[in-house]
Amino acid sequence: MTTATSDDTYTFDNGAPDAVPQMHALESFLDPITTRRLARPVLEPGATCWEVGAGGGSMARRMARAVGDDGHVLATDIDPTHLVAEGNLHVRQHDVRTEPPPGDTFDLIHARLVLLHLPDRRRVLRTLTGALAPGGWLVVEEFDCTAPQRVLTAPTDDAAKLFAQVMDAMMGVLEDHGADLGWAQDVHTEMALAGLTDLDTITHSQSWAGGSSGTSLYETNSRQLEPDLLAAGLSPQQLHAFRRLLRDPGFAVMSYHFVSTRGRLPS
Repeated sequence: MTTATSDDTYTFDNGAPDAVPQMHALESFLDPITTRRLARPVLEPGATCWEVGAGGGSMARRMARAVGDDGHVLATDIDPTHLVAEGNLHVRQHDVRTEPPPGDTFDLIHARLVLLHLPDRRRVLRTLTGALAPGGWLVVEEFDCTAPQRVLTAPTDDAAKLFAQVMDAMMGVLEDHGADLGWAQDVHTEMALAGLTDLDTITHSQSWAGGSSGTSLYETNSRQLEPDLLAAGLSPQQLHAFRRLLRDPGFAVMSYHFVSTRGRLPS
């Protein structure tokens, strides 16, 4: 996931120091879910695939193994710094907002945590739909950030309130940068309006304990967004306490709701 667009409205940047730990935290949580969502018949041997906003490339590599030598995977990102081409996996710098699809048609197009950050996300979804081959699949996966991250256990009530305060501020920063926090809820409907069939949507959430890869995502995001969070009124002391809390094994919180929607272009 790269969150940097040509007009600099995106919140995150693949070139930032915390980009790699952010990607690792996301991959640890999301890759097993996405892999199941891309299982046959969605991803078949010999397929031609496009991984949009490929980030660190973990899913692009998995897709390349699944399609085999007769298949082809194109991984694109506005900043492909962390992507490595090898074998049937190809890499290209590409802005899905401003450039045409980087190929004729694809049997599978996958975009994870990309469209929610784009102000013109509905137009982009239709662009992706138009790049599908007959019978091809589009899989769009997003966080539903409208569902509060419910604290399950915390060392004190004040610690739980601090977590909620910082998370509210982070959601505000995302919205200020053009993100639609509830876009995940609209994807199924938008795919239907775009003419896709065989639609299905799942939502996944799980508990994250302090010190886990999940809570490390919150900590990393707080570092990436620190200037904006301070401008929003949080203090350095509050951010330090928030990060300590996220490493406390006595703390646990429900994750973001991860919404995965897939649909097929009629043959």
